[in-house]
Formats: sequence, C-alpha cells, structure tokens
Amino acid sequence: MSQFSTLIQDLGAQSAPLEGLVLLICLLLALGLTKLISRSTVFDTSENSVWFGQRFFDGLMFPLLSLVFTYASSVVWSQTQHAALFKIAVPVLLSVVAIRFMVRVLSTVFPGSSAILMIERAVSYLIWLIAILWITGVLPWVNRELESIYINFGRTKLDLRTFSEGLLSCGLVLVLTLWISATIESRVLAHAVEDLSIRKVATNILRVSLTFLGLLIALSAVGVDLTALSVLGGGLGVGLGLGLQKLASNYVSGFVILLERSLRIGDQVRLNGLEGRITDIKNRFTLIRDAAGRENVVPNELMVSERVENLSKAFGRVLLQVNLSVDYASDLVLTQNLLSSACAQVERVLKSPAPETLLVNLGVEGLELAVVFWVDSQETAWLKVKSLVNAALLQALKENNIKIPTSQRVVRLIKDGALTQD
Repeated sequence: MSQFSTLIQDLGAQSAPLEGLVLLICLLLALGLTKLISRSTVFDTSENSVWFGQRFFDGLMFPLLSLVFTYASSVVWSQTQHAALFKIAVPVLLSVVAIRFMVRVLSTVFPGSSAILMIERAVSYLIWLIAILWITGVLPWVNRELESIYINFGRTKLDLRTFSEGLLSCGLVLVLTLWISATIESRVLAHAVEDLSIRKVATNILRVSLTFLGLLIALSAVGVDLTALSVLGGGLGVGLGLGLQKLASNYVSGFVILLERSLRIGDQVRLNGLEGRITDIKNRFTLIRDAAGRENVVPNELMVSERVENLSKAFGRVLLQVNLSVDYASDLVLTQNLLSSACAQVERVLKSPAPETLLVNLGVEGLELAVVFWVDSQETAWLKVKSLVNAALLQALKENNIKIPTSQRVVRLIKDGALTQD
C-alpha cells in the first residue's frame, strides 16, 4: 500500500495544480484535433463509426488521442517532477479506450443484441476493476496471488494469471478481428466486389484467417506452448469425422455454394416443393423466404446434394404458371388468344417474352390450359401477381361467355333400392 500512500502525498504537492493544467491542455488538444479529423474524409464519420460515433467525441478517437498526449506529457513531466494526476489519468484513459473500442465494435457488428450488451457491461466492470487495482498499487500483489494458483498438465504449468491474461488477449483479438473484417468488407469489398456471394466468401475467409492468426499470436504471447495444439487438432479431426460430420458437411457445402456461384443471394429457387428467394447464405445453412414471407432454414448440405431449381438463371426472369379448364364447346384458338392478352395486361407481367396459353391436357371435364408468363427475378409478391392474373383471366372468360366446366355427379336409383354414383 506504500505506492497508494505515495500517490496521496504527490496529490498534495505544490506542482499538482500545474500538473492538472497540463492534463487539461492535453484533453482540450485531443478534443480539438478529434473535431478537426472528423471533418476529413479519411475516416468513417457515420453514426456507426468506431472512431467517432454519433457525436465526434463519442467514438474511439478522442480517448485515444487523449491517452497519447497524456502519456507523452507524463514522460516529460516525470523527468523533473513527481507525477500524481498523470498516474491516475493514464490508467483511466487506457480503460476508456479499451471499453470504448469494445463497445463501438460490438454494437456495430451486432446491433441490438441483448447478449452483446451483457458482455459489454461485464467486461467494462472488469476493466475498471483492473484500472483501480493499477492506480492503488494493488495489482502486483493480485498478480502474485493469481500466479500461486495453478494446475499441472504433465510438464505444463498453467496458473490463473496466465489463464486470465489468455482470455483477455483472445477476447481483444476477436474484437479486433471483427473490426478489421467489417472495415475491409464495408470500405474495400463493397466497392471492389459487386457479387454478394463472392463478397460473402471473401469476408468469411478473411474473418476466419484473421481470427486464427490472432489467436495464435495471443496464445503465444501469454506463454502457451503451441505444439500442444497438435494434439487438440488431432482430437478435433476425429470429432469432425464422427460426431460433427453433419456440421462439417454443412460448413464445407456453404463454401462450395459461394465459391461455385451456382446459387447466389437473391436467386429464386425451388427445392423439394419449397419455392422462394435466397435471402442469405450462412456458413451452416441457407435462408429461403417463400411467397408467404416465412424464412426457411435449409442446411447447406441439402442445397448441394439435392436437386435445386434456380428460377433466376433465366436471364433475370422467373416463369410462373396458372392452370384452368374451359368447356369443350369453346373455340380453342380464340380462348388462347384471349387469355394471353388478358395476362399481358397485368402490370407486373413482363411483355417480353409475351405470355402464352398452352393446351396441356384433354381432361375428362374440359380442355385443360396452362397460362405461362414471366415476371422479374426481383419480384417478391408472387401470390399478388398470380391473384391479379387470375382476376384478369376470369374477367376475360366472363366477357366472352366462355364457360369453365364444373364437376357433375349423377345419382341413379336401382330397382333393389341401392344407390350408385357416376
């Protein structure tokens, strides 16, 4: 506790007011420079910016510049005077930088997530606790106590301090990876790669590579023997081959879909009776939104192994069909022309290629026709389009007195009293 007593004595020194003035100048200088930088186009200045936030001093830039100026001033001040306020300001600003960085990155990558908010609060409390221990001089004693709590794994000794530092380093690496990958995706890939599928592949590969490399660096920095990871890799391979076979297959299938570009985000597809638009392709599953607006989660393995009809491959158009029957007494050619013309009058139906009416079957009760027409691949309200087409076809049939046959039942009375139906 001698360090804390020394700090209290230094706060009462005659140079403390001058030290406070220098610290205030550092903060004002950082605030002014932050405002000046926020007006430039070098950094992202949107509301979701990690550097600035909603207001120019809400992001990472202001506490980071304050930390740089304060630390530099503390080094110069310590050459001639005892630093008191600087010993408090540096840990506090460092804590603010760490908390602001974590909060801004996680809130940008995972907006509105309740779990992320809970993690942010827990980590913030931990960082402030470490800062208090640092300022009061209790941190070295806590480190020694943590080192005394250990467990042996063969020849490897793992103490609680190393374990805690490893967790903090891994957490910092994960947040840093999310920030770098999100920045590259929004600032580089969004302009350089127009295809959403290729952009998704590049983002996933970049994120996995940065995370893996960062974790290796973090584990090595805290003294973890990386050669021991070979045993873990072997066990993980066995697990993937047995219990995680389906999971691994879905992950590999997801990368295959994105790399081959056989299916892309926005395509209209039909799979095992499910018809809808691909809204997103995740690592493990694909999201397909049907005509009713429901999101269907389809494992990527099915998208690779099953027969999938890509309705959007036809030059950005999707073929739809309406089936109906007319009476045998109807003029077939006239009926086909009327139905095709009525369908073409619907606004959302493409005029080229023009709608067609085909005779698909000579039914028991009438001529079975199919009206086929094309809509734009970006069209989402298929049920609405079909409803408009059905209404137009029905109106055309009524105006031209073309009858739609109805099912009829004939009941005959047999002499013995039994009833039969035809």
